[in-house]
Amino acid sequence: MDDIVWNEEEFPFKNGFVTLIGRPNTGKSTLLNALLGQKVAAVSPRPQTTQRRQLGILTLENAQIIFMDTPGIHNPHHKLGEYMNDVAKATLEQADVLIWMVDASVSPQEEDVLIAKFLKEINPLPAAILALNKIDLLSSDQIENRQTVYQELLPEAILVPLSATYGTGQQQLLAEIIDRLPPGPPLYSPDQVTDLYEREIAADLIREAALLHLRDEIPHAIAVRVDEYKERGEKGSYIAATLFVERESHKGIVIGQKGSMIKTIGSTAREQIEAMSGRKVFLELRVKIKKNWRNNPSVLRYLGFVENK
Repeated sequence: MDDIVWNEEEFPFKNGFVTLIGRPNTGKSTLLNALLGQKVAAVSPRPQTTQRRQLGILTLENAQIIFMDTPGIHNPHHKLGEYMNDVAKATLEQADVLIWMVDASVSPQEEDVLIAKFLKEINPLPAAILALNKIDLLSSDQIENRQTVYQELLPEAILVPLSATYGTGQQQLLAEIIDRLPPGPPLYSPDQVTDLYEREIAADLIREAALLHLRDEIPHAIAVRVDEYKERGEKGSYIAATLFVERESHKGIVIGQKGSMIKTIGSTAREQIEAMSGRKVFLELRVKIKKNWRNNPSVLRYLGFVENK
């Protein structure tokens, strides 16, 4: 990169790719946003908020860490779920360091055991860090117990207790990562924080808003496509997006009585997009039905989940 001058003798520097992996809703995207100091990944209390691989680029004085946030590994029930698992696993081939994030507030779940089994079969396994998240919800005795049971699943991993929400353990985590990165110059400009365009982040933030406001049986059957993203000078940006659902009944719930729910989703999404972009946003949402879209490869390609071959 022309705007970065790197001299190994004068300024030793490291860079590398770090895969964030774990079952759904363990806090991977929350951690990524916290480390970057700004929101680039969608976050919600619902599992499987992240559906694609996303880079988060953190440039420090002595290192550039390229995080790869991945969908939560889970037992898939449709082709979209299979795709999400494949994306998460494929990033390991590029990783210099692996962070396996677990939810320390609960005992290991079935999906944690499956992930541990999968990781043990990788040869060679990248340098592994076991991040015990949500320790702010535990007592000291509980933390010690969870450290023991999770460490047994992957004994070779370096264990780091942390709270992605409150920042506890994050500096230790960064130190462990940097210690394991290879030497080399930065690959991205220091002011770049992700590989996604604002248009793509906006789609994720709209889906995040839907996950926050809709009931349990609907969210994961929702996809978002940004149809227009136009700059209007001092007036800000105009964004038109479509929310795709699988059933007619879901469409009515997403719209809500007299349009109340779609307005609520739009208001929450608009605030997040404005915070991300730093300018005013006019957001227009519509809802369409794509029956069984999560099991339809052509629709998954149409929505950008699966690349055309």
